[in-house]
Amino acid sequence: MEPLSDCTRADARRQQILAAAARCFCDHGFHGASIAQISKVAGMSPGHIYHYFENKDAIIGAIVAQDLEHRLALTEILREVANTRIGLRTHVAQAIRKQLDPDNAALKAEIVAEAGRNPEVAGIVRKADAVGRGGLAAAIREVRLRSGFHDDRDTIDGMVELFSALFGGVLLRSITNPALDAAALTGRIVRIIEATLYEEDS
Repeated sequence: MEPLSDCTRADARRQQILAAAARCFCDHGFHGASIAQISKVAGMSPGHIYHYFENKDAIIGAIVAQDLEHRLALTEILREVANTRIGLRTHVAQAIRKQLDPDNAALKAEIVAEAGRNPEVAGIVRKADAVGRGGLAAAIREVRLRSGFHDDRDTIDGMVELFSALFGGVLLRSITNPALDAAALTGRIVRIIEATLYEEDS
């Protein structure tokens, strides 16, 4: 096995820190989680963490950036699979299942809560959301065009906000009602998204 390059080793260290920080944010909240706690979970010194991240805000920025990459990847898959309704249903159902993951939901809720208190974090979250919305808008427009629809910007933006609200709501419901019927909820959301993408906008 070839030795890891400096770049690969640094990336692995960053991922190790981000995973530890995510665990601490979920367990203790953003303000309750200290760099000392994160360093203990990560198995490295606080100084080592500061070598990669200036502070906890920078760690949140990296977590948000990773989530944005995942969101954009899902958008590209949507663009590809939406040629068929079966492909769309499968893709949307998989994305909803991720939103219902308790750890994923707790971490995102903590970051949004911090964005409500911290202008710097709010800027990070809102910038990432704008990029994600732009990618989703382009994918929806392409899917709708393939179905013969020529929508104006307001119509596409409305669909983006609808989809975003649905997925954001799923995340919160997974926290407030962990006993919800995930299969039934997923089926209903899939039908809403399918109708929105393939039917005439009213």
